[in-house]
Amino acid sequence: MAFSAWYRAARPRTLTATYVPLGLAAVIAVQQGVFDLVRFVLSLIGALLLQIAANLINEYWDYRRGADTLKQAGQGMIIKEGVLSPQRVLIGAILTVVAGSLIGLYLLTQSGWLLLWIGLGGVLVVITYTAGPFPLAYNGLGEAAVFIFMGPLMVLGAYYVMAREFNWTPVIAAIPIGFMVAAILHANNVRDIDADRAVNKRTLAVLLGLRAARIEYLVLVGGAYAAVVIMILLGVMPVTTLLVLITAPEAAKLIQIINTSRDTALLHQAQGRTAKLHGQFGLWLVIGWAIWLVAQAIL
Repeated sequence: MAFSAWYRAARPRTLTATYVPLGLAAVIAVQQGVFDLVRFVLSLIGALLLQIAANLINEYWDYRRGADTLKQAGQGMIIKEGVLSPQRVLIGAILTVVAGSLIGLYLLTQSGWLLLWIGLGGVLVVITYTAGPFPLAYNGLGEAAVFIFMGPLMVLGAYYVMAREFNWTPVIAAIPIGFMVAAILHANNVRDIDADRAVNKRTLAVLLGLRAARIEYLVLVGGAYAAVVIMILLGVMPVTTLLVLITAPEAAKLIQIINTSRDTALLHQAQGRTAKLHGQFGLWLVIGWAIWLVAQAIL
C-alpha cells in the first residue's frame, strides 16, 4: 500500500513529460555520433526525480493554499484524500529534489558549465512552480515554464551531457514537444478553471477566461503538429517524423472535448488523454527520426 501511495503521488501519467524529451535528445545524439548510454540513463533518472519532486511540491502547496478544496477530480490529491500526510509528501519532495540535484552535479563534472545554468533553472522552476511568494502556477506562468524547461531546455540538457557542446538542433527540434507538454498542463487548468478561480489561483485559463483558454488548447496541440511540418521544411527534422500524424485523430477528438464540454469527469479524462497523446506524439517523433537514421546507415 505504501508503494501504491507513492506511485500515485508521483503522478506517473505525467512522466511522459520526461521520457519524451530524453528520447528526442537520444536520437539527435545518435545522429551526431555523440550518444553515451551511461550519461543518458543518469540524465533520465535525474530528470524523472526532479519531475516527481515538482509533482510532490505541487501536491503539498496546493493543499496548503487550499487549491484542492473544491476540485472534484485531478492528478494526485493524495493529501486531501488522506492517502499521505502533508509532512510525508514534503519530505518526499525534499528527498527527490536532493537526489535529482546530486545526479545533476555529477553530470556537471562530466560535461560543462552550461549544464549548471540549465540545472539551476530547472530546480528553480521545480520549487517555485507552486511554492514561494510568487508561485508560477498561481500567476499564469505555468504553461510558459513547462514549455521552456520540459521542452527545449530539457532536450538541450540531455544532449549536452552526452555531446559536451552546445548545438541548436536539440533546442529547435524540441519546440513541438514544448507545445504538447504545455497542453497537458493547460488541459488540467481548463478542467479546474472554476475551482481555481474560487481560491484565487490565477492560472492562464483563469486569466484568459474559458473561451480563450479553449482556443489556447487548440493552438498548443495544433501548434505541435504545425511545428513538426515547419521543422521538416527547414531541414531540422527528417521527413519520416511525419509519423506523428498517426496521433492526429486523437488530437482532434481532444480538441473537440475541451472546446465543447464543461463536465468535470470528461475533462479529467481529456487531461489524462492529453498526457497520453504527448507520449504517443513523442514516441512516433522518435521512431520516425530513428527510421531515418537506420535508412541512412543502410543506404
